[in-house]
Amino acid sequence: MQAARAIGTVQGRRHANARRLRSLLSALMSGFLAVLLLAAAALSEPAAAASRIKDIADFEGVRENLLVGYGLVVGLNGTGDSLDKSPFTQQSLIGMLERLGVNTRDKLTDLDTDNVAAVMVTGTLRPFARQGSRIDVSVSALGDASDLLGGTLLVTPLLGADGEVYAVAQGSVATAAFTASGDAESVSKGVPTSGRIANGAIVERELGFELAQLQSIKISLRNPDFTTSTRIASAINKSVQRTLKREVARPLDQGTVLLNVPRSYEGGIVAMITKIEQLPVVPDQVAKVIIDEQSGVIVMGEKVRISTVAIAQGNLTIRITETPQVSQPNALSNTGTTVTVPRTNIEVDEQSDRKLSVLQSGVSLQELVEGVNALGIGPRDLITILQAIKAAGALQADIEVR
Repeated sequence: MQAARAIGTVQGRRHANARRLRSLLSALMSGFLAVLLLAAAALSEPAAAASRIKDIADFEGVRENLLVGYGLVVGLNGTGDSLDKSPFTQQSLIGMLERLGVNTRDKLTDLDTDNVAAVMVTGTLRPFARQGSRIDVSVSALGDASDLLGGTLLVTPLLGADGEVYAVAQGSVATAAFTASGDAESVSKGVPTSGRIANGAIVERELGFELAQLQSIKISLRNPDFTTSTRIASAINKSVQRTLKREVARPLDQGTVLLNVPRSYEGGIVAMITKIEQLPVVPDQVAKVIIDEQSGVIVMGEKVRISTVAIAQGNLTIRITETPQVSQPNALSNTGTTVTVPRTNIEVDEQSDRKLSVLQSGVSLQELVEGVNALGIGPRDLITILQAIKAAGALQADIEVR
């Protein structure tokens, strides 16, 4: 009896292990099939390039401001402005010396220096720049100075669009260019009449904008599009609904998305912007063809499509070659003169090897490029062909000629 019970126990364990093995194999097969289905779905749908919101849109108020000023660069090695040809440099130099207690108006004829240059100073006031912080500035010659190498910019106020002084610049001008000349030849690299001063300006006035106090902010798209603005609002709402349980963003138009920040949101608007600007969004684009006729550059968007159209391209080339010949009399002849006899050779090439090509309806950008390349078409001819296709109503895109 004990032996029969032992045999039954062993057989029961074998059946249980077999059931577990079948369950495990079934789970593995189900997971494998799910992976295959996901891979097939990924292959059937082309992956779209997603961009972060911070790369395709700007937040209201978070912007740069342009600054400009007029000043003098001194200490040049004879490469500055000619005072007789640049009256503004002379007047600026006189005014600067008078502010320092030096009177030179009585001796204008003796004021002859070529070590000073009048310059325009430009800079960019970054968002939320605080008083005392530094910014870079660019310096460009205004008169007939030939080189700013080794010069020093004197104190120059930098004004904003409202006429207020927001920064003051001063420092040594650095140029990456040089000029060397001799009696018969000169060598120049870059533009020696412009330079840069790293951290050359100190911020003296702050912009009155408090981002943390806002309860709502607008997101401006760099490339306005209704589809893209809707996708941005949808991505924001999906991200914050887990914690807020409600929608906080909605598109106002093709270029603006309104973002409302609840008072209960931890960290306020700064924390929300930090989270939102990292969200991936697939931007949409209109079908457009950009043509620059001067340089022959053609840029076509991914959405460009054409209807069925036949294209034939051929150029008529006429080549005229002049090979004049000289006719001389015999060596022992006492009469006759040497004359030039014209010889003209005219060749006509109609490029008859060019064939008619048919592009089917709805072809992609790659197929369109391959089709026109098969005809041996260059950029200049392609511009004319694209305009002709658009005139025929077969190009489903806008053409912008620059």
